[in-house]
Amino acid sequence: MEDKINDILEKAKSALPAAKTKTEVANIGASITGPNGELTALMKLIPTLDKSARPAAGKLINAAKREIEPLIANAYARIESEEMATALGEKPDISLPTIDIAKGTIHPLTITVRRICDIFKRAGFTVAEATDLETEWFCFDALNTPPDHPARDAQDTLFMPRNTRASNVSKHSDELYILRSHTSSVQIRAMIKEGAPIKILAPGRAFRRDTVDATHSANFHQIEGLYVDRNVKLTDLKSALDYLFKNLFGSSAKTRLRPSFFPFTEPSFEVDFMASDLGRLSDRWIEILGCGMVDPNVLSNVGLDPDTFSGYAFGIGVERIALLMHSIDDIRHFYSNDTRFLKQFAY
Repeated sequence: MEDKINDILEKAKSALPAAKTKTEVANIGASITGPNGELTALMKLIPTLDKSARPAAGKLINAAKREIEPLIANAYARIESEEMATALGEKPDISLPTIDIAKGTIHPLTITVRRICDIFKRAGFTVAEATDLETEWFCFDALNTPPDHPARDAQDTLFMPRNTRASNVSKHSDELYILRSHTSSVQIRAMIKEGAPIKILAPGRAFRRDTVDATHSANFHQIEGLYVDRNVKLTDLKSALDYLFKNLFGSSAKTRLRPSFFPFTEPSFEVDFMASDLGRLSDRWIEILGCGMVDPNVLSNVGLDPDTFSGYAFGIGVERIALLMHSIDDIRHFYSNDTRFLKQFAY
């Protein structure tokens, strides 16, 4: 009987892995463990054996049955997996891009910042950044802005409570923290850290108490430009501005400087520009930014000798440039997160 049981086991081990369909597996299983199967037939012979041989025979048959049943189950599972793979078809290439999910786009303000930075990087400028949280000294005092200046009024600047603590934003003394009202404060931190010569752009957000309308926002974006070295002249500033606007708006663009006043530059200027491809604004002077030569007091405040070094600085409103570049008539579109507006832009 033991030899017969071993023959049945060998048959199951060879036939079940070779089965191609569930029907074949079922037939093989029935031929071994079914009512008329070979193993079942051996079970029926046990009563005919000597009483002493019956326990051993039953034990052998049950062991064989326990070994065969997993073979049958594995054969069914294998065939089901093969049938599922056939139904699913060819395995997809997961490295291919999807075709049914819309791609995102880069925000138009980010596009504008990148374009301006790319233009000035070709002229040797590097990008410097700092935190949105700033202090009075870096944002005002170091920039030669007196205590009674209107920009330092709580109606214009967002002051933080006296007990505000920020371990990542250093103070000069015990001044208040504020949300920076311009990115000019970055030039102070950069000059203190790096000294001169220095040639940087400082893009980032700025904050002011302002009523939101088509041309104003309490949260906006600026790019501060700074170049300090020996013998930097006003003509260098004018050349840099011409270079910027010709790259942004084409070879027809030109700029002019109008005398103005800023506490941190002397002399100071408002910049107008004109270009021939601006729709209804074509060939008209448009006020676009403020600039000037770095005030000697600012250089002294950061430890630079104004008799040795000179420099220029300018501040660009990113939204204003983006409005003109893309013929947008309302600044609020930039912050509404309307995908119908945003998906128009690519970079």
